[in-house]
Amino acid sequence: MGILELFLLAVGLSMDAFAVSICKGLSLGKIKIKHMCIAGLWFGGFQALMPLIGYFLGGFFKDYITKIDHWIAFVLLVIIGGNMIKEAFGPEENVDASMKPGNMFLLAVATSIDALAVGVTFAFLSVSIIPAVSFIGVVTFAFSAAGVKIGSIFGSKYKSKAEILGGVILIALAFKILIEGLLGG
Repeated sequence: MGILELFLLAVGLSMDAFAVSICKGLSLGKIKIKHMCIAGLWFGGFQALMPLIGYFLGGFFKDYITKIDHWIAFVLLVIIGGNMIKEAFGPEENVDASMKPGNMFLLAVATSIDALAVGVTFAFLSVSIIPAVSFIGVVTFAFSAAGVKIGSIFGSKYKSKAEILGGVILIALAFKILIEGLLGG
């Protein structure tokens, strides 16, 4: 997986956290740098941790299913991307303004579950995991911190557009992985 593909994947994964961060910024109203950093650390940290966990889980099963790994990656990414797009058209979710650890933990886990499945695909694709999860974490940190600021300025206008973009990116990557797997490249 090249740097451009990893960047697109990181952007796609960060869109849920970005959307929630926009809502956080909207609900907080007046924000401080501290709020942006808290959101960035929680969301970026979990977006890095979850694929790492998924990678080790996937590595355990890798030897059993290497002949169909591209299909597994394809199915997981299409499901994740499709779900993100579906959520964009669903009812608006209310986000509590609280930045307390318990609240942020639940949001961070909820927005990073898809990254766990992506980590499983990393094991099948033999991705260098530490640089990959670090990159995903940094990108998500930046998007989440920016999302809090954008939410405080613009409100929830861009939340669904961010989820749609993230879903489309993940589905496009799924097709790329499938085609490369089928062509042996």
